[in-house]
Amino acid sequence: MNNETGTMAEIGVIGGSGFYELFADAEQIRVDTPFGAPSDEVAVGTAAGRRVAFIPRHGRDHRFPPHKINYRANLWALRSLGVRQILAPCAVGSLRRDLPPGTIVVPDQLVDRTSGRVQTFYDSGAVHAPFADPYCADGRTAVLETAAEANTEVIDGGTMVVVEGPRFSTRAESQWFSAAGWSLVNMTGHPESVLARELALCYISLALVTDVDAGIDAHESVDQDTVFRVFAQNTKRMRDLVLGAIGALPKHRACRCATSLDGLHLPFQLP
Repeated sequence: MNNETGTMAEIGVIGGSGFYELFADAEQIRVDTPFGAPSDEVAVGTAAGRRVAFIPRHGRDHRFPPHKINYRANLWALRSLGVRQILAPCAVGSLRRDLPPGTIVVPDQLVDRTSGRVQTFYDSGAVHAPFADPYCADGRTAVLETAAEANTEVIDGGTMVVVEGPRFSTRAESQWFSAAGWSLVNMTGHPESVLARELALCYISLALVTDVDAGIDAHESVDQDTVFRVFAQNTKRMRDLVLGAIGALPKHRACRCATSLDGLHLPFQLP
C-alpha cells in the first residue's frame, strides 16, 4: 500500500457516476493488494463526521465492465484502509411492475447467476463463510431509518439476481427471474457482497431501479442510454441517502458480520 499520510477510514462506499465528489476534502490514495490493482485510486475523506473511503466500482472512466472488475482487489483495499462497513449503491433493473424506474430498494436477499468470476479469497483449505443473509441487518436498518427521517421513499427488502453481463437479459430470462419471485436484476452485486463477508465486512446494497426489465413489459426493452440517464436523474437522491446512512451506521459493530469468520482457519491474515 502506497499511503504516506497514514490516512484511514471506517466506512467504505463502492459506487459509480455521481459519487466521485462524495466529500470535499478527499485525498486520492493508491492501494496495492495481493490480488492486483483495485478499479482506481481510493478517495478518502470525511463525510457526516465519519472517515470514509470511496472507490469507483468501474473505474473513474467506467473502463471496467461488470465481468472484468477486480472485486477482490477492491474489497481488500478498503479493508486494508480500516473500512469495516460498506455502502454499495448500484443500478438495477426491475422484475416487478410495482417497482418502476426511480424506485430505491434496500434488498435483503441475493441470487447468483454469474459464471466464470473469481468469487472467493479462499483459494486453499476448507473455509466456508456463512452467507444465508448476504446483507448486514444492522446496516440495512440504519439505511431504512435514515430514509424515513428524510421522508425518502425506500422499499424494504427484495431479492436481487445478479447476472454475468455485460449484455442485458432476454425477455425469456426476465420472465423466468420474475416467475421465481425475484425483484431486481443487476450485474455487480456478486461477488462483491460475498467477498465482503469473507473479510468480515458489513455490506449494504442500495439499489436504484433504472428500467423495467425486457420480459416484464412486452413493449419495453433495456438499453444502456436509458440506464445511465435515469441513474443520473436520481444521483442526488442516492447521494443524499448514502451521506445520511454514513452518519447513521453504528460506530461499534454488534452484528453477525463482525463475527462471521470466528472459528474458521483462514488461508491468510486479514489486513
